[in-house]
Amino acid sequence: MTVPPRLRRALVRMRRDIAFIAAGMTLHLLPLLLHCWVVTLLLGTVFDPDPDTPVVLAFSLPLLFVAGWGLTEPQRWRFRALCGVELPRLRFTEIKRQFGYNLLIGPLLVVLELLLLALLLAAVAAALVLVWVWLVPPQWRRDHGGYVVPGGYLTVAGLLALAAVPPLAGGLVRLEILVGRAVLGVSRSDELARRVEDLTESRAGAVDAADAERRRIERDLHDGAQQRLVSLALNLGLAKATLTDLPPEAQQVIDAAHREAKDAIEELNNLVRGLHPAVLDELGLDAALSGLAARAPLPVRLRVDLPTDLPSGLPADLPMGLPADLPQRMAPAVEAVAYFVVSEALTNIAKHAREATRAEVTVTRLGEILRVVIADDGSGGADPSGGSGLKGLAQRVRSVDGTFRMSSPVGGPTMMSVELPCPM
Repeated sequence: MTVPPRLRRALVRMRRDIAFIAAGMTLHLLPLLLHCWVVTLLLGTVFDPDPDTPVVLAFSLPLLFVAGWGLTEPQRWRFRALCGVELPRLRFTEIKRQFGYNLLIGPLLVVLELLLLALLLAAVAAALVLVWVWLVPPQWRRDHGGYVVPGGYLTVAGLLALAAVPPLAGGLVRLEILVGRAVLGVSRSDELARRVEDLTESRAGAVDAADAERRRIERDLHDGAQQRLVSLALNLGLAKATLTDLPPEAQQVIDAAHREAKDAIEELNNLVRGLHPAVLDELGLDAALSGLAARAPLPVRLRVDLPTDLPSGLPADLPMGLPADLPQRMAPAVEAVAYFVVSEALTNIAKHAREATRAEVTVTRLGEILRVVIADDGSGGADPSGGSGLKGLAQRVRSVDGTFRMSSPVGGPTMMSVELPCPM
């Protein structure tokens, strides 16, 4: 005989619900019995004093405390194993929530669980009443011939009660899951804090992955296409120097190709520096910013004030001529953001700052904050919300939990201030 799939699923669900309710009744009944025991002992000390009652009461109260805290783990197992609901492991500091569920809510839920299980047993007994009748001696059936009609009524009532048990059990299970999640689950504030922590970690991972990908592209361009272009430019220069007997048209073609190759190398160098400059990894932020200031089309005053530290593995008494300390290195992502902020700011000053004759870049580290300030003496009027360049800078700064501020009144000067967190 094949059981229909819908009926099979209903039977499996009912079996799960009944097992969940029966296990909960056992766990909820223990605190109720302890409550009754403690109340009986307290009443006994008032109305019927007994010398042994304080001793038993001193034992029962710690037992009630242990039950209020220790039943949380079995409850977690019941929710997880029977309903697939994962409740967090609560710390001891959250004992109020555990006491509230095990000692207050549990004794209330056990009343509903007992009523449901009693209804189930009564329904099964009533639905099988005619079967029970056939188990009694035949003489009783002959003497009580009118049992068929009441037995039929009881059977119908039992079947109707059995039909009502699955939805009632499902509703009780959903109620217990709702209450369990509300009391033993993660609170709204804890859930938001955990969500913020997860998003922070995922964002940091995305930033690191993007930075690593830029480094990889920079290495591939430097070791691949750039080397091929340099080799091509050398060959063209060699051909230009040695093949002097070629027609003028061929000489012009070689000259043009040589110039194009050198221009392509220069553009590729700028592209590589824009992706991730190798000097930033090798020599640090101070050297990378010095290169930016040297290549800027207008005078740039650069001041980098970073704490210094003795390089690992070097003795304290270094020989003359060797640096006794080097600037402390920060996280690669922070250094990259600081570098690109200065690079983009100097580019914007050269392109858009009218009447600007000089720029000033100041980089200082104050505790766990790296502060970058870029200022120019142009006519001002820059709007951070008006172009994609400044918006991109602000987003890049926020990617490492930094702050971006800009002041550019009409008539100048313009000052951009960026603060980046860099834990020690």
